Amino acid sequence: MILTVTLNLALDVTYDVPALTPHTTHRIGAVRHRAGGKGVNVARVLHTLGHETVATGLCGGPTGAQIERELTASSVPYDFTPIGGDTRRVVTVTDADATIFSEPGPAVSAAEWAEFQARFTTLAAHAGVVVLSGSLPRELPGDAYAVLTWLAHRAGAKVLLDSGGPALRAGSAARPDLIKPNAAELTESGLDPRALPLVVSRGPDGMLASTPEGCWEALPPEILRGNPTGAGDAAAAALALALRDGTPWPSALADAVALSASAVVTPVAGDVDLATYYRLKQHVTVREVPCPW
Repeated sequence: MILTVTLNLALDVTYDVPALTPHTTHRIGAVRHRAGGKGVNVARVLHTLGHETVATGLCGGPTGAQIERELTASSVPYDFTPIGGDTRRVVTVTDADATIFSEPGPAVSAAEWAEFQARFTTLAAHAGVVVLSGSLPRELPGDAYAVLTWLAHRAGAKVLLDSGGPALRAGSAARPDLIKPNAAELTESGLDPRALPLVVSRGPDGMLASTPEGCWEALPPEILRGNPTGAGDAAAAALALALRDGTPWPSALADAVALSASAVVTPVAGDVDLATYYRLKQHVTVREVPCPW
């Protein structure tokens, strides 16, 4: 089983407009509501691919209840720790690209954090891989991902950390098995890229892996247009499977690039287009390169 963790859960609200123009009124073509947050998106992709997964995290209030109803309807397994605050919303406006408005999330008490750690420890004991994804909600300790990495390793699970900034830097101190920031997140974190195995997402420029076994660059066979907000989460799902199965890095990167690209052509984060995925994965270019650091 692959356990995904979303500490700053969200209800994703997606608006489709012909073109986004500041300081004007927009006529929205379609509105979509669904459970979100990076770890939930990872779990949704894994579920679509037919792999055993459970989404966990912190969930509360009317928005949290809406998230649980949506996941139940989608048959995505979850086991959340309840909190008193209302779960946040993330609004994505899509035209030819995506513009995102992300609420900060609820404050989390020390007691709620302790309860989550206990529940997480139980779940991690049944997981081969734990995926820690996204930002941290207010009042949570800055080393939250380091604590969860340590608990997961003690339970015998491998850990993939997909975050940015101080949360990535602090979490990396516990030495997760793989970190997966995008290029901007890696820069913002101030983390030494030589410290741990990492895969850097570079959008349409593919991915770069820096590992003890060598460095590889993976390039998509074509550039796809659409909604890129769930592409990194789809890549994290592919890399979690690679960690679970011990897949060689070139094959793991080809799979991650193809699955990431297949998410771009879908209207909402957490979805992948399987026909696009299977078509592209045979044509991703992967080559060993000198490590850039």
